Amino acid sequence: MSTASAHPASPAARPRRALRRLPVFALYGEGNRNGLRMLHIESIVSRSRLYDWEIDAHIHQGLHQVLWVWHGSVSAQLDEARVQADGPVALLIPPGVAHAFRFSPHTEGYVLTFDATLLAEQDGPQMGSALHTLFATPTALTLTHDDDGTQRLQALWQLLHAEAQRPAAPAVAEPVPLWLARCVLWQLAQWRARCDGPAPLRARHALYTRWLVLVEKHYAKHWPITRYADQLGLSTERLNRLVRAETGHSAQHIVHERLVREACRLLIHVQAPVSQLAFDLGFSDPAYFSRFFKRHTGQTPVAYRLAAAEAGMAAQPAKFQDE
Repeated sequence: MSTASAHPASPAARPRRALRRLPVFALYGEGNRNGLRMLHIESIVSRSRLYDWEIDAHIHQGLHQVLWVWHGSVSAQLDEARVQADGPVALLIPPGVAHAFRFSPHTEGYVLTFDATLLAEQDGPQMGSALHTLFATPTALTLTHDDDGTQRLQALWQLLHAEAQRPAAPAVAEPVPLWLARCVLWQLAQWRARCDGPAPLRARHALYTRWLVLVEKHYAKHWPITRYADQLGLSTERLNRLVRAETGHSAQHIVHERLVREACRLLIHVQAPVSQLAFDLGFSDPAYFSRFFKRHTGQTPVAYRLAAAEAGMAAQPAKFQDE
């Protein structure tokens, strides 16, 4: 059992559409469901076969997603990296991560899309810690068919899918699917913890998760670190200690790294001038954005985009450099 490594792969079989911006979906092909606290599970085949087993790049804002492949194979793009894996494998996709899939025909498995607050509501600290462990980074967890734990996990997926298909009264959140979803995610979190090593303290996890949520929401607004600290009820020094304990880097480093990661994603996926992408990322001066990007990656935005195109849209993420 190990975390599958992301690596460059060949381009997708059919040409990708030229995008002006990345589509944002609640479920692939469906618009955002404003205000809906979602817990949705469906089989891979139910949606993917409608799109010739290929799902184009898109993002989910505020929603986590787990792709579970039991039989078959998947080629996935998670931000700028690619993963090729055979089932059983779980792909873990935090909110805001650009992702695309290409499945072998008749792949068996499920896709779970959910609002984390819905699952953590009644079991906050424990479930919050598990979610942080599981979705710390987008990745793939590879498992083996002959392991008893994998068989139990597949059984939970089947039960969750079956329960979710039962008719329910409108606007009623059925408790059994919520319980089963928590069981699935808890089991996967234990798997990832064993792969990644011991988990840090839960309290620190919970606070760090709140910090990441704030960064995800406000990084393009270029908040100063003092404002993040104020929102968390911390001093700037304590926030930096918290972030360093989790990552080894300063809070400012994480914010800048998130900006650069989003810039890389947009440069690869979005067919818009660099100046427009700069404005979309909260930079008032495109020339300053170019300097910022080069200072942190060693490449200009134009050079990075050209390199990504030459690599067939499968460029590795630009290596982030401290100031």
